[in-house]
Amino acid sequence: MRFGIVLQTDPPAWSVVDLMRRAEALGFTHGWTFDSCVLWQEPFVIHSQILAATDRLIVGPMVTNPSTRDWSVTASTFATLNEMFGNRTVCGIGRGDSALRVTGGKPNTLATLESAIGVIRDLAEGREADVDGTPVRLPWVRDGALPVWMGAYGPRALDLAGRVADGVIIQLADPLLTRWMVEHVRDAARNAGRDPDAITVCAAAPAYVGQDLDHARNQCRWFGGMVGNHVADLVRRYGADSDAVPAALTDYIRGRDGYDYSHHGRADNASTDFVPDEIVDRFCLLGPPEAHRDKLAELHDAGVHQFAAYAMHDAVESTVEEYGRSIIPEPA
Repeated sequence: MRFGIVLQTDPPAWSVVDLMRRAEALGFTHGWTFDSCVLWQEPFVIHSQILAATDRLIVGPMVTNPSTRDWSVTASTFATLNEMFGNRTVCGIGRGDSALRVTGGKPNTLATLESAIGVIRDLAEGREADVDGTPVRLPWVRDGALPVWMGAYGPRALDLAGRVADGVIIQLADPLLTRWMVEHVRDAARNAGRDPDAITVCAAAPAYVGQDLDHARNQCRWFGGMVGNHVADLVRRYGADSDAVPAALTDYIRGRDGYDYSHHGRADNASTDFVPDEIVDRFCLLGPPEAHRDKLAELHDAGVHQFAAYAMHDAVESTVEEYGRSIIPEPA
């Protein structure tokens, strides 16, 4: 199993670069950042400095979206970084959440997302793409390679990931739900004539190494609130009691009452009162190193190739160090 670290691009930007550099030295293979340019600093500027400060780390957003940048700009940005640093980027992309909702927008349709994935990947890899009826190509791209990993939760999104994406990002670490999602993606890939084994599966969730479980839960409870935004969309689409989505994913948001994006991804997020300890334990990796290793083994058995640790709490440095010291060296 490979390991990534996920950071918010809070100022000072150089602290993000420094932590990514240290993570690479500790054995992390991927460096991810949020992409919500109102709430945090512009990630792609920082990505260039992360790539310059590291030798092997693969860098990308978790996740960008089709709306906040023109697709040709997104493709050109990735292609430029790859030309400078040697094909070390990955495009994590989804329908859009905080980047759009914080300015009053709405997530994109899956049809728009599918089109964006094709155009961005084709342009970044040097192929011609149809952009609003106009054939477009980046003539300066040579030997470009851009894997596109799609964030997904619900059946239709998982189907799309299986049909068109190079990887899928599952933003939780519940082995039961992860297995259901992975099987859905693999079935969709198989039905589309693709090799399901060629699709990378990345599970992304908070990781907190420590003995005080109550404190760790409270530091990571925000994640249940963030996931709840996506689950609420699924409930609106499929219904609260639909067989299309497991009750193990949807039941916990029955007490949800809105969400404050000004605290998005923060340990002090007040919009998480509805998230019980059980959900935090299921969705996150908490406790001593052996508890992390045990759960990572379960995730590996469920089909996960990479675990990306959200590092948004009061023990970021010690957790990253502990992963490098006693968890990454003993892969699942």
